[in-house]
Amino acid sequence: MLRWILIVVLVMVLVAGAGVGWWLYQNRADPVPPGTPARPAAASLDPAIVPVSPNAPVPTAAGVAKQLAKPLKDPALGKLTGQVSDPLTGKVLWSQGADEPRVPASNAKILTASAVLLALPHDSRVTTEVVVGANGEAILVGAGDPTLTSTPAGEPSFYSSPGRISDLAEQIKRSGRHVTSIAVDTSLFTGPTMQKTWDRRDIEGGDITPIESLMVDGGRLKPNDEYSPRTDQPALAAGRALAEALGLNSPVAETTAPSGAPVIASVKSAPLTVRVGDMMRYSDNVLAESLGIELAEATGGEPSISGGAQAVLKTLRTNGFDVGDATLVDSSGLSYSDRVPASLLDELMSAAAGNGRPKLRSLLDSLPVAHGTGTLADRFFPASTDGAGWVRGKTGTLTGVSSLTGTVQTVDGRVLAFAMISGGTSPADARPAVDAVVGALRDCGCRG
Repeated sequence: MLRWILIVVLVMVLVAGAGVGWWLYQNRADPVPPGTPARPAAASLDPAIVPVSPNAPVPTAAGVAKQLAKPLKDPALGKLTGQVSDPLTGKVLWSQGADEPRVPASNAKILTASAVLLALPHDSRVTTEVVVGANGEAILVGAGDPTLTSTPAGEPSFYSSPGRISDLAEQIKRSGRHVTSIAVDTSLFTGPTMQKTWDRRDIEGGDITPIESLMVDGGRLKPNDEYSPRTDQPALAAGRALAEALGLNSPVAETTAPSGAPVIASVKSAPLTVRVGDMMRYSDNVLAESLGIELAEATGGEPSISGGAQAVLKTLRTNGFDVGDATLVDSSGLSYSDRVPASLLDELMSAAAGNGRPKLRSLLDSLPVAHGTGTLADRFFPASTDGAGWVRGKTGTLTGVSSLTGTVQTVDGRVLAFAMISGGTSPADARPAVDAVVGALRDCGCRG
């Protein structure tokens, strides 16, 4: 019996082996023809940032004018003033009414960003402190940092690398002080908390909050919602956020911290360049106003909305920029009373992209990318307009005003600076028309 079992098993093995051999034979690879090159090595990825060549062909003024002739005929542009220049040579390649002061909308933030980058240390941070008051009161002292956040540790926040209320609360608990109530000190800033030409309806609309030296999440009622309505009492809202983190139910009061009061907790903001980037990328009016006041305080001006606007122009003038025809009543461009010529906007952008102003270089990193990031994410659709990925720019929008200032790399690899201010038509119509003008620069060889 054992012998027969072994024979059966052997037969099955031979049959199976024959079957496998037949399958392998039928599915064998075709022979490699004689002379076939050896298999190439596997492809490898070596990511790198490749700088543009300083020797890329330079467009001519006549070539740029010819390239822009067609898109400039679009009636949706309304009244358009603008300027295009070559940052490496400093030569203006195209200009149309560029010296006329116009309502810049949020392109005014280019002035604010440039001024603070020129005047303040790029690694400077704002420190928010909690000091000891009387009778168990802890005082949250405003230092002008609107990026302070109420979101708990470990959770995302709207602003980059902010100080957190939760960190202040933990430090207070570890201090051993028995805290029974919270007060807020907003004495750092002076003057009105709203510029007189602003519309208070923009608070609920999410564009602005009263500019106080203390707030959380830029005054947003929904901390991580860019378009959230904002509070009309930002300092008290910040105090309530700290009270909640400490489990306190007592009302939050307004006070002035005693001189020399012991500090029991503190947090720092992100560095200046990071805050400038947030301001530019999301066109944040509150952060722009706070940066303007930070500049005023650092340069001996009045720490107020008007003082910030004056400090911006003063700093640019001191650094050799022609601001004679510019008028700013705020640092954000929210007011229709602001006036800036396109030539100044282009001059600042050209300085950032050129080689003579290294302090302005980080301004380029803060600009949204066409059809990619920030306020340009939904513009420059490739199906209708060239420039996606190649244009970086700061947008500006008010009713009847559409502005765009930035840089574009031409098809020949030359980086050009530009500034465009359109007025008198609906932004919904004007923005695509402005994008078409700038997109034409992307297609520009423009050497004849």
